[in-house]
Amino acid sequence: MSKAEKTRSFIIEKTAPIFNRKGFAGTSLHDMTEATGLTKGSIYGNFANKDEVALAVFDFNRKKMAALFQSKTDEKQNCKDKLLAYAENYEQLSATNLFPTGGCPIMNTAIDADDTHPELKEAAKNALLSWKKSLEDIVAAGIQNGEFRANTNPEEAALAMLAIIEGAVLISKLTGKLNYLKSMMGTLRYYIYSL
Repeated sequence: MSKAEKTRSFIIEKTAPIFNRKGFAGTSLHDMTEATGLTKGSIYGNFANKDEVALAVFDFNRKKMAALFQSKTDEKQNCKDKLLAYAENYEQLSATNLFPTGGCPIMNTAIDADDTHPELKEAAKNALLSWKKSLEDIVAAGIQNGEFRANTNPEEAALAMLAIIEGAVLISKLTGKLNYLKSMMGTLRYYIYSL
């Protein structure tokens, strides 16, 4: 890795929690220089502008969360257990506070960029659709191997699971009540068992 690539990675890693917590509009150049210890010139010598930093940071945060969940689902042998790993993982994340600082990067970015930043909104949309597709694929494989009912619609199942997960995160984060997240993960388990 070249010196420039190392510097870019350093900037992304150090500013990722700030962008995820404060959002694009709320993150200032001062926040970025304070987090990295670099000057404005050093940051903008490696990135064209704040937009480019924000997009790189979102990708970093998204990949970090995806890798965490992928490692948990890869440990499971059947499709039902792969889906149940989401409920288990979210409960563990809430209990041990392992969410990347600020919570779910897809939700945070989608809300922050909805009407203000089309490129970030598109990145969040693509991340959500990718997650939906991975859930659909697990459900479809579970139908094929007889774990789920033959008339289960993989897309509808994936959308329902996403709605439960993201709704649970939103409600828990907004109210500060982690027991709400735990309760909704029970609902997710019930839903998965009903497929």
